[in-house]
Amino acid sequence: MATIIRVEHLGKQYRIGGPSAAYSTLRETLVGAARAPLRWATRKRGEGRSGQSMIWAVKDVSFDVQAGEVVGIIGRNGAGKSTLLKLLSRITEPTTGSVDLYGRVGSLLEVGTGFHPELSGRENVYLNGAILGMARQEIAQKFDEIVAFAEVEKFIDTPVKHYSSGMYLRLAFAVAAHLEPEILIVDEVLAVGDARFQRKCLDKMRAVGQQGRTVLFVSHNMPAITRLCPRTIMLSEGGVLEDGPSHLVVSTYLNSGLGTVAAREWSEERDAPGDHVVRLRAARVRTKDDRTVEAVDIRKPIGIEVTFDVLEGGHLLVPNAGFYNEESVLLFLTHDCDPAWRGKPRPAGRYVSTVWVPGNFFAEGSISVGVAISSHVPAVVLHAHEGDAVAFQVIDSLDGDSARGDYAGAMPGVLRPLLEWDTRFQEEMATSIL
Repeated sequence: MATIIRVEHLGKQYRIGGPSAAYSTLRETLVGAARAPLRWATRKRGEGRSGQSMIWAVKDVSFDVQAGEVVGIIGRNGAGKSTLLKLLSRITEPTTGSVDLYGRVGSLLEVGTGFHPELSGRENVYLNGAILGMARQEIAQKFDEIVAFAEVEKFIDTPVKHYSSGMYLRLAFAVAAHLEPEILIVDEVLAVGDARFQRKCLDKMRAVGQQGRTVLFVSHNMPAITRLCPRTIMLSEGGVLEDGPSHLVVSTYLNSGLGTVAAREWSEERDAPGDHVVRLRAARVRTKDDRTVEAVDIRKPIGIEVTFDVLEGGHLLVPNAGFYNEESVLLFLTHDCDPAWRGKPRPAGRYVSTVWVPGNFFAEGSISVGVAISSHVPAVVLHAHEGDAVAFQVIDSLDGDSARGDYAGAMPGVLRPLLEWDTRFQEEMATSIL
């Protein structure tokens, strides 16, 4: 396959800690443009002498992407993911290195990126298509499909400044995905949408990849990354730390302390996921002796503890959890069936629920866990932190007392239960054979 993205020694440096420049007049701007070459040379010679600090948001990044590849980009906050996408989208210029793109680029980096607030949804669709270099006839052929996907038929002729953030997001993603750029770049804006729309977007990006177009996808949702992207690049401190098959890179990410960790806490109620009825306050991976752990012996039970605040009493609330392996296969879902609360409204207050998984159940590898608080009457998910609220590693035993026994090689499968075997020896049969 042909290379469609080539990144060589790419770097972006920002100056921090210095005074902000005042807005320039038109005359000052024109004069500044004329003096730009001299100013650039002077800045290169005197960089850092004014007491201002410099920081590399992206530093010495190199990789190639082949046409038709779907590549995930992961890393903790501040690793350089969004800056890298802005460089690839030509929104900002690099300090060092180069980016070669061999195709039209459609990007969705922030809600409503590229939209003019005073223009209607219809006008913005045509504007974005023109920016991508598409003829009006091409855009018109896709227009009805874009509007249907975005579910904004009633508002398509309304100025987008009146759109909610969800409407903005739906239309922006629909435009980026349907106007057929050769390269689609998507940042973690999908977190703004509801769960149904997120699934819809993921399905669309999967279809885009199957059509032979190239997708770069940034996300903190590890199951989404492994489900969508065969290849993943992991960034750390502005550089490439890992680049390879997604399940291996995600496993490294989860096990390195850079990604989803064994505990999350939302100390401020206003920041806690949820609504006026219930909010998640914490989730952690714990042992029977109440330690928070990132890795567990395959033979030992493991608990997922969920702390949540019920803010409005009188609701039938059920905590639940979904367990995923490295390939984002949903292993199982479980919810609280404790008779003490089954069918009973919960009064306002704080609750701590723990689900226990027995030892010798999971196979060796990375397990991520999504947690949610649901109502079964009616059946509504009131809040969900899907896929990667917490994560842990299962470490197999070579002592011969796990399901592995004395075998030291690779063992396939997502579960590894220690099952009972019943073997009978028939001595008379052995004698006759001899």
